[in-house]
Amino acid sequence: MILRQRTLAVAALAAAAAITLAGCSAGATASSGSSSSTNWSTETSAAAGGGMSALVAAADKEGQLNVITLPPSWANYGKIIAGFEKKYPKIKIVSENPNGSSADEVSAAKSQKGQSTAPDVFDIGTAVLDQNLDLMAKYKVANWDQVPANFKSTDGKWIYDYTGLMSIGYDSSVIKTAPKDLKSLLGSEYKGKVAIKGNPTQANEAASAVYLAALENGGSASNIQPGIDYFGKLKAAGNWQNVLPTQATVNSGETPVVIQWSYNNLAWGPAGGSSGNQNWKTVVPSGQALGSYYNQAINVDAPHPAAARLWEEYIYSPEVQNLYLAAGAYPAMLAAMEQNGTVDKSVLQKVGAAPKDIVQLTSSQATDAATLLSGKWAATMGQ
Repeated sequence: MILRQRTLAVAALAAAAAITLAGCSAGATASSGSSSSTNWSTETSAAAGGGMSALVAAADKEGQLNVITLPPSWANYGKIIAGFEKKYPKIKIVSENPNGSSADEVSAAKSQKGQSTAPDVFDIGTAVLDQNLDLMAKYKVANWDQVPANFKSTDGKWIYDYTGLMSIGYDSSVIKTAPKDLKSLLGSEYKGKVAIKGNPTQANEAASAVYLAALENGGSASNIQPGIDYFGKLKAAGNWQNVLPTQATVNSGETPVVIQWSYNNLAWGPAGGSSGNQNWKTVVPSGQALGSYYNQAINVDAPHPAAARLWEEYIYSPEVQNLYLAAGAYPAMLAAMEQNGTVDKSVLQKVGAAPKDIVQLTSSQATDAATLLSGKWAATMGQ
C-alpha cells in the first residue's frame, strides 16, 4: 500500500486532551438464546456467542484483561485503557512491559501459556505477526465490514488498527538546526545523539527506522540493505547511541534525537503536557514517507477470552478510533468514519487529511526484511 504526508500538525496530540471517551457502541444486542456455557475462547464473533450483552456479562465474570507493550503515551493508550475501565468497571486491565517490543509480546504468550498472566491481546507489528499466526485466534468485530479488505485477514486472525509516519524527534535546546532527513543526522552536530526504539530484529518501530533509511538511500520496500548500511555509517561517525529512548531519557537530555513514529514523538513534546519535553520537536523527513499499520489480534490461549473479545469491540468503536486519530495515529476505520459521519471533524482538521502515499511494507516484504535484519544487523552494529 502506498500513502504520503509531508507535515504533521503538533496540535494533533493537544487535541487528544479535548476528547472525552463516550460510551462505546454496544453493537449487536443479546440474543434470547445466549447461554452462560458459551465458550468464548472459540467464538468468532459477538453475535455467535449470543450478542454484545452476553459478551459483556462473560467478560465481567472474568474480571480482568491482560494487555502488553502499551505505553500510556503511545497512540493515546493511556486514555484508551482508562476509558475501557470506566465503561466496564468490573474488568481490571493489567498492563505489562509497556516499553517492550512485538517480539516480547510473542515471548510472553509462549512462556506464560496456560497461566492467568499471559497476554490476552496483541498490538503487534506485521513481521512478527506473520511469523506467529498460530498464536492468533479467529475473531471478527461488529465493525469488521467497515475496515478495508486489505486491512484485515479473511479468517479474522488480525486486523489493522492504526498507523503513523516515521519521524525525527529532537531537543531544540540541543539541536539548533532542524534536521531535514536522516542524512542530516550523519553531521558532526549529532555526535553520540541519535537513538531508535530498540533492536530492529525484535521491534517493528526500530525496524521501520531502518526501512526509512533504506528509502532515503536508494533502497526500497523490497531492498532494505541500504538502510542497514546507513546505520553502519551513523555508528562509524560516532553519532549512534545504543540506548532505548523513553520519555524519561528525552526529558533528561540523555537521548536528544529519536527516530520513531510521529505519534510517539508528538506525545513526548509540548503536546504531552507537563510530562513532555517542552523543547521537543517533530519532523517528518522530506522525500518518501514511511508508515506501518500495527495489528490487533487475540491470543488463541487468552486466559480471559471474553474480555479479550470485548477489548477488540471497544478498540474498533468510533470513540477509540477517534482517540487514535487525536494522537496523530491514523485509524484503520478512518475512511468509513468520514463516510458515515462518526469521525471527530475538529480533530481531523487539526491532524490533517489522511495520508495518501506512504510506503508500507507488504507482509512478504516485511518477512524478507526481518530475515535480512536477523543476519546483518548485529554484524553491522555489534548488537
